[in-house]
Amino acid sequence: MTDDDQEKPLSPAPEIRHLPTATVDEASSTTSNKQSQGFRKCTIYCGIITAVVLIIAVVLLVLGLTVLHVKNPQITMNSATIIGFDRVNSTDLLTGKANLTVVADVSVKNNNVAAFKFKRSNSSLLYHQTVIGVADVPGGVAKARRTMRLNLTFEVAVAEITGNQQFGSDLSTGILPVESYTKIKGRVKILNIIKKKATVTMNCSFAVNITSRGIVGQNCKRHVSF
Repeated sequence: MTDDDQEKPLSPAPEIRHLPTATVDEASSTTSNKQSQGFRKCTIYCGIITAVVLIIAVVLLVLGLTVLHVKNPQITMNSATIIGFDRVNSTDLLTGKANLTVVADVSVKNNNVAAFKFKRSNSSLLYHQTVIGVADVPGGVAKARRTMRLNLTFEVAVAEITGNQQFGSDLSTGILPVESYTKIKGRVKILNIIKKKATVTMNCSFAVNITSRGIVGQNCKRHVSF
């Protein structure tokens, strides 16, 4: 038997290296920490965004209920004065030849943070539902949280009073019941965002004392519609 016929020893199997257990655990821990940190950051960001949105919503709600809330403008009749009554005698009054003027001092109060701009209109003076005088209400602007004063002048048609069938009974009591009706249309515009139209009306009733020649018992009712 030759040497070639002898069996050759087998080559040693390649050595398989195993990573240390500590290295594998460290890599797994690093990945887990990164995921945990990413989740934590995402939670923080989401919380911040939610808080900001809630704050904005609360601020808008507060503004809507306070600053940006449109409040009712108000009309008030402060006083009314009869001019020329002291120069009228009984004959002129009975024949309707008297010249009388009623001047009403009226206030337009604006409680809003923006101006109330109103159009030109008119106010009527009535005696037992009959119009006895009309006054022009000029257009204007009541500034924010301010009160605007207006003088309304009525030229009274005395003939309409003396020609009324109830004038005789009123004359006997010495009291003439009179009413006034005023209507103003306007608009409140806040920050060019909120624009709201408003119609303000005022009904006033009072009496003219023929003896003292003054106005007594004034009572006014107001209404606002948007």
